[in-house]
Formats: sequence, C-alpha cells, structure tokens
Amino acid sequence: MTLNRAPRLLVPKGREAAISRRLFLGGVAGVSAAVALAACSKPGGSAASGDLRVYSWAGYDADENVSGFGKPVKIDAYSSNEEMIAKLVAARGTSGYDIVIPTGVFIPQMAENGLLETLDMSRLPNVTNIDGAFRNQKWDPDNTHSVCKFWGTTGFVYDTTVIKRELTSWDDFISAAKGEAKGRTSLVDDPGEIAAILCFARGWDQSTTDPAQLDQIRTFLVDELAPCISSFDSSPGSSAIPQGTQVLMHSWNGDARRGILSSPTPERWKWVLPTPQTNLWMDNWAIVKDAPNRDAAYEFINYSLGVDQAARNTEFVGYGTGVTGTQERLVSENAELLDMIFPTAEQKTRMYTGVINDAQQVRMDIVSEMKARAGG
Repeated sequence: MTLNRAPRLLVPKGREAAISRRLFLGGVAGVSAAVALAACSKPGGSAASGDLRVYSWAGYDADENVSGFGKPVKIDAYSSNEEMIAKLVAARGTSGYDIVIPTGVFIPQMAENGLLETLDMSRLPNVTNIDGAFRNQKWDPDNTHSVCKFWGTTGFVYDTTVIKRELTSWDDFISAAKGEAKGRTSLVDDPGEIAAILCFARGWDQSTTDPAQLDQIRTFLVDELAPCISSFDSSPGSSAIPQGTQVLMHSWNGDARRGILSSPTPERWKWVLPTPQTNLWMDNWAIVKDAPNRDAAYEFINYSLGVDQAARNTEFVGYGTGVTGTQERLVSENAELLDMIFPTAEQKTRMYTGVINDAQQVRMDIVSEMKARAGG
C-alpha cells in the first residue's frame, strides 16, 4: 500500500497542489476567536511543572500507555487540525505544548510556518518498527517533522433493524440518507470528508478544484442532502451508536468500532467501507517548535512506538499504527472486530489520500451553507 497524502479532517487525493502561505494563515485566522484567545496563555503548569504536555485528538492514547510511561503526561484535546494550528499560531511559541498530532496534509504548512521541530531520528530508535509503507510520505519525505501515530479510513455504520437492505456503496449511503434514515443521519463534522462523499461516489478526485464538480457538490449537499441530516458528529461511537440515536452514521473506522463494541446490541450495527473509493488518512507524532520538555517528548514518542504500546493503542483506539507486528499480536489476543482496523488488500486499493488546495475554502463554505439548511 502506498500513502501519498493523508488527512483525517480534510480532503483526500490530489495532484501535488500546494496551498499558499496566505491561504494557510487565512484559514487559521478563520477559526473562532475563542480558540485564539485561549492560546495566548500557557496551559496550566506546563513548563514550570516539567510535565509532558500533549495536544491531541480526544481519547488517542491507551490509559495503560500513559500511566506506564513513568513521567507525568498531561493531554489536552482538540476537535480539528484547524483548531490545533490556530492555538499554536496565536501562542507564538508560548503554548506550553510539547507534542501535537497533526494529520499528514497539514505538516508541510505547519513546518513552513515554524510550528514544528526538525526531528532527531537518533532519539527515536523505535521508528524502525514502523512499516516502510507508513514512512517517507510525500508530505514529509524523510520524516523530517513527523512519524506515523495512527492511520485509518472513512465509511459508515447503519442500523440493520431499520435499514433492512444491504448497503455497500456511497450511492447506497446517499439513498438511505434520503430514504429509510432521513432525519436520522449524521455526518462527521469535517468539511473535507463531507464534500468528498459525492466525489467518492462519482469517482472524482476528492480534492477536486473543477468548478463544475464543485457546483455539483454544492447542489448535492445544500439542496439534496442537508434536509436529511440530523447531526454533524465526529464521534458517533461515543454516544449515537451505543444509544441508538441515529440510524445511519458517516464515521471513521476506529470510532465506529468503539461504538459497536460499546453497544448493548452490537449485532444491530453494520460497518461499511464503501465502494467505489474512500479516504485514507494518517495522524502523526510531531514535536512543537521550542517545546519546553523536548527530552520527554522524544522519550514518549519512542516509547509509544514499541510493539506492546502500539498494540495497546490500536486495540484502544481502533486504528492501525503502522508498527510491524501489532496485527499479529492482536490476532493472538483475540481482539474483536479486527477487520474494522485492518482492511483487506482489495479494500486498500480503493483507499487514497488528498491535499489541501485552493478549493479548500470553497468546500468549507459549501458545508457551512449545508449546515444552515440541515434538518429543514
């Protein structure tokens, strides 16, 4: 499997389109003023206490790994790459954070804008545990600023007690959202992923800049799909799946797995990695520029790349780490729903990643317009 550019929160495959510094900083400035204001002060007790400070996606480390590290680790959560970047930019080197977990496509822009340290690989000997397919990505060719933490994909979950037919494709998802699941369908709260639905279904580049295709995406999302959507929820596994509050849920594979495992009736739910195409993203360990606890940051990343720790993280979060041997370890431990974590070779051929390009603002505007119309 070859990874080209990996995003979680955004788009997927492109043709090496580069985002300008102006567009990057402009997009960051568009994140709420509250985030920027919050960033102006250091997190409580960071540098003074010597605690390792991690700014990450919520629930992204197994508790046993954190407690077993041997040094205090404090983790704050963000809900999007944009939020994380806005905080770092506004803090101007005083955020107090040591580690962040950006999605791959954001790394070139973060590095260019002086937000990330250049990694000293001699301090990360366990990086050799990472399979070659998850190293040296085009967005960070020599792992200059990052190493893989998790990789995953995008699909959907549906309630088989309500939707009686088998769903296998993005067209099926669209049909069910407009049909049996109308008014009880959620989408991940991510402009790139939402805008990519029609691209996946039609075989278009999900990072398309084609004006005609973008117009069709706007018509589809705003006029056709918006009235069918009841929620924009990036974590349906936290409550919507266990509580059965939605019938059809656009989801990332690990979150869907956690929701199904937490459900009192797991047999009720079916996960689909849809045809013909879908997303592939990679989230990455990175050290913040001028991190106050750089030594501890290197130690924690290297520790987390151990096979035992990586297997625990995969079992806990539901995403692959790229660390060789984790799949075999989890198979031997009879971990549940491993097919949701590790796609088949055939499924991998249908997964690809994307880029941030000059159409990103258009996608964001379309989804904002969609949200204003949703549930109407």
